[in-house]
Amino acid sequence: MLAYTYVERGKFALLEKPKPVLLAGRDALVRVTLASICTSDLHIKHGSVPRAVPGITVGHEMVGVVEEVGPGVKNLRPGDRVAVNVETFCGECFFCRHGWVNNCTDPSGGWALGCRIDGGQAEYVRVPYADQGLTKIPADVTDAQALFVGDILATGWWAADIAEIKPGDTVLILGAGPTGLCTLQCVLLKEPGQVVVCEKDPARRAFVEAHYPGVTAVGPEDAEAVVRARSAHGGADAVLEVAGGEETFRLAWQCARPNAVVVVVALYDRAQTLPLPEMYGKNLTFKTGGVDGCRCGEILDRIAAGKLDTTPLITHTYPLKEIEAAYDLFENRRDGVIKVAVIP
Repeated sequence: MLAYTYVERGKFALLEKPKPVLLAGRDALVRVTLASICTSDLHIKHGSVPRAVPGITVGHEMVGVVEEVGPGVKNLRPGDRVAVNVETFCGECFFCRHGWVNNCTDPSGGWALGCRIDGGQAEYVRVPYADQGLTKIPADVTDAQALFVGDILATGWWAADIAEIKPGDTVLILGAGPTGLCTLQCVLLKEPGQVVVCEKDPARRAFVEAHYPGVTAVGPEDAEAVVRARSAHGGADAVLEVAGGEETFRLAWQCARPNAVVVVVALYDRAQTLPLPEMYGKNLTFKTGGVDGCRCGEILDRIAAGKLDTTPLITHTYPLKEIEAAYDLFENRRDGVIKVAVIP
């Protein structure tokens, strides 16, 4: 089968590989019907994910059809349409029992697919702990609608949840990339009073304004003033940092009101510094990633009910055999790209 592969730092290649087989009783084999490219894949390519293993098939955003299950799989059968979770988790360890599945203690726990074990930018993928890592897609939800459920939409759901947003709150989201837009949709479900999205790209600010009426989109230079003008308490009640830059990390704590929650969703390429003397007295609560993506069923229910729709984020579609061109488009942010769908 064709599989896009991490060869070495700075190099991915589309290779012929054997079709995967089940290795454990709780495994499932999934025929991938639609996949996508994530910024985290680019982090692997450029060496920012030390745990990534050369030789693995990359890709962790995908949906497909179950082709085979091991004898320990209880909830899935061949033919089931499924969303694939970005994380592998056993469901039994201390962290899984508390819903902190990103820290599953299994050797393949946490973000494994497309990082430490073969992922889904391929024709087939083996999914460990399939009852945990696969979620059945409702019959009236399309592959495109479900494509981001297991990763960036799960991230947005998790971020909005831990931000402790209350109805009427002022919320600031830093970054209107794909994950930022998924976070925005999930934040809106919390019924905040004001939502401000900070994004330096004018085209992405225009996308926010066109698709999310009532949301204010601003550039970084205006973020603090706009947030203060829309808050009764000197800043945002909750800040979600989804951009991953030094400037956005600074803006996150500067734009927060005292005693606010700051959720750091972004993955950074280098260490950041908390200027604690400047922050002293703001009494901020910081919550950091990665996502505990174990609520995919709830997300799919909201999609089926028409309350979430991330299909406008899919701006381009490529066949798997042209995935190198898709990566070039996505990495260089050409032609208004937001997300690319890949069809095996």
